[in-house]
Amino acid sequence: MNRDNKIIVGIDAANARTGGGVTYLIELLRAADPESFGIKKVIIWGGKSTLNLIDDRSWLQKCNPTELDKGILNRSLWQFKSLSKEARKEECDVLLVPGGSYAGRFHPVVTMSRNLLPFESKEFLRYGWSHRTLRFLILRLIQSRSFRNSDGVIFLTQYASKAVTKVTGDLKGRVNQIPHGLNSRFKKLPKKQYEISTYSINNPYRIIYVSNIELYKHQWNVVKAIANLRNLGFPVVLDLVGSAHQYSLNRLNKDLDKIDPDRSWVNYLGPVDFNDLHMNYFNSDLGVFASSCENMPNTLLETMASGLPIACSNIGPMPEVLGSAGVFFNPEQTRSISIAIRDLIRSTKLRTDLSLASYALSKQYDWKICSKNTFQFLSSFVK
Repeated sequence: MNRDNKIIVGIDAANARTGGGVTYLIELLRAADPESFGIKKVIIWGGKSTLNLIDDRSWLQKCNPTELDKGILNRSLWQFKSLSKEARKEECDVLLVPGGSYAGRFHPVVTMSRNLLPFESKEFLRYGWSHRTLRFLILRLIQSRSFRNSDGVIFLTQYASKAVTKVTGDLKGRVNQIPHGLNSRFKKLPKKQYEISTYSINNPYRIIYVSNIELYKHQWNVVKAIANLRNLGFPVVLDLVGSAHQYSLNRLNKDLDKIDPDRSWVNYLGPVDFNDLHMNYFNSDLGVFASSCENMPNTLLETMASGLPIACSNIGPMPEVLGSAGVFFNPEQTRSISIAIRDLIRSTKLRTDLSLASYALSKQYDWKICSKNTFQFLSSFVK
């Protein structure tokens, strides 16, 4: 503890460059009131582009070592050689490592599990014996060691906690489950549901699937399922939103060339700016989420908050998050996906009931709650 009995918290953001890792830090610190837990200062080390996105706060000190604006090797070496020294120099009382990989000697340290792929062999072996598979195996070794040596570990879901500890064994540090929150932009009361007969080819029923194009996201199975429904006469179209890994995009395009060569009813919109993403949900009628590997399914939470009825994967933490507020399917079986979406489309009552239920569930995912629980947990390690 510092001389004035006030806590200093350090945060390692060395490898937070894009996507969910950066969003987490922005929202966590924006919603934070660390002073209520006796924390006088929060120090964050990160790249310039990441730090510029984080709001300035009176209690927040941003540090930008030159190595953190370079490649991953430089950043990793800085973490290994300099992070612990910097934390001691700044008189930190506890260090938070959201990225989950930590090999320093500073303690107490709290790590986070945010990437479940390295711990689910079935999922990363979809990539065969490739560079990506090797990377996942290395991450499994590094993060397993980090979690075992941490004084505390934060998991986002109960499912993730069980999946990780199945690989690592019991952890010696304290474990806490603190889910992420939701940006209020995604919140919209469910709209009135109409009979499918009121839709037509010129006014189609819009189904949206937001997620990066990856082998474990199964977008091609969703495409085939929608094709089956169109063959049954349902006037449905599919919007796919998200960045893409090239191999997975090639597979998706190969199926699209066979099923919808003119792209008349499948629209791949690519990555949409996060600040505009909510409008894609609001302009849709139904949400699909077909992933088979997630730690915290953020886009599922966004779909729930946007007031859409949802057809969802029954694998991983998805049933834990969505509960009984959706219709579930096996994401690896096209017929299962078709039946789930068909059942929703056929019943306005089912769509109404489930969209209201999922919207209500989404309210518990709040950044203020996440931030409060996180800083409360961090402060508990300081005597």
